[in-house]
Amino acid sequence: MTGMPDKRQEALRRFDSKLEGRLLTYLNSCVHCGLCGESCHYYLTRPDERYLPARKVDLVAGIYRRYHTLAGRLVPRLTGARDFDEATMHEMTDLLFGACTMCGRCSMHCSIGIDIAFLVRTGRAMLADMGLVPRELQSTVDAALRTGNNMAIPRDELVDTLTWLEEDLRMEVNDPQAVIPLDRKGRHIVYTLNPREPKFFPLSISAMAKIFYAAKEDWTLSTTSYDVTNYAYYSGDDEAAADITNHLYNEMMVLEGEKIVLAECGHGYRSFRWEGPEWIKKPYPFQVVTCLELMAGYIRQGRVKLDPSLNKVPVTLHDPCNLVRLGGIVEEPRFILRHAVETFIEMIPNRLDNYCCGGGGGQLSMSDYNERRLTAGRLKADQIRRTGARIVVAPCHNCIDQLIQLNQEYKLGVEIKTVGEVMADAIVLG
Repeated sequence: MTGMPDKRQEALRRFDSKLEGRLLTYLNSCVHCGLCGESCHYYLTRPDERYLPARKVDLVAGIYRRYHTLAGRLVPRLTGARDFDEATMHEMTDLLFGACTMCGRCSMHCSIGIDIAFLVRTGRAMLADMGLVPRELQSTVDAALRTGNNMAIPRDELVDTLTWLEEDLRMEVNDPQAVIPLDRKGRHIVYTLNPREPKFFPLSISAMAKIFYAAKEDWTLSTTSYDVTNYAYYSGDDEAAADITNHLYNEMMVLEGEKIVLAECGHGYRSFRWEGPEWIKKPYPFQVVTCLELMAGYIRQGRVKLDPSLNKVPVTLHDPCNLVRLGGIVEEPRFILRHAVETFIEMIPNRLDNYCCGGGGGQLSMSDYNERRLTAGRLKADQIRRTGARIVVAPCHNCIDQLIQLNQEYKLGVEIKTVGEVMADAIVLG
């Protein structure tokens, strides 16, 4: 490491600090069987060996061999060792950021169980230390750190949006007392939002407000710290990820809520519920659930009455990777849809084996890779077309944005909705 620029040394030191049992096992385990390629939407739609998940493993493992094994120091070419130089960093940026959604499907099909998404994020962390996170992805992280939400929405703009949504709610439920409660302390539930909802998809907020109204829920929304997303999970920056996690954690302390309900966001769920306590080094003194778990509970408890005949158009479901394959929320959206629609059609494959839509991993915020992203999404487009469904439900706004673009690119002629929107359409009040 002697003589290396300071940033490169810092990146290698971070890599060194992560070299514990789990990472070391993965770095030394790949047998290059090729099964990962048969599971990867990038490789299947563009069969170039550069897009093999094993190639991404080799990038990170090669750095390990170069700086942490004797053979790698003495005969690097014979061992696949790689200098952490400009060429390696360029290839890492191109493949780890530009050709991977960290969806985890390759890991599930790996013959020896390597967590390839974990290795990819380890490599991304090194690039983050070098300041090599793609500009648009980094700007999303910076906005969240600076303003409290990834779209830098001013508080007064959010309040204005929620105010007119409250007026619409009163008209829809025919109750002048219906409210979207803001910044109320001591409520049972504190609900979160993806900033894309107030900015571009306000009907998602209206749907959840109607569901809360029907269930007579005791809830509130924060107008300062409400962002369920955490794009530092994608950038690989653990310090920034901890700061963003603390936004919600600290707001829960201020509002004294009993339970935080995470909006329909795959990586937001993964980040806050499973990674967050590790990032901030403390457990949560409150419950954490997804709105999917909450909605399914309302149906089971009889708190919300649904009439599936109000949704007659055939519906299919996309499984977000971070929510389903990597998060365990598998049956809840299916339970909701079976009670809310007349015809529910599964994609093939589905659940843990479903294909990534191509919008995760921060891809939607990195325009340099748009063409790759849309090409990789062809598998999802083909899945949707085969179902014959006219509505595609996706409990994640990254997925929804990608599916909207796939709908246009591949001329699918479908409508894209959240689970909450479909459930709200089936509610019978009174």
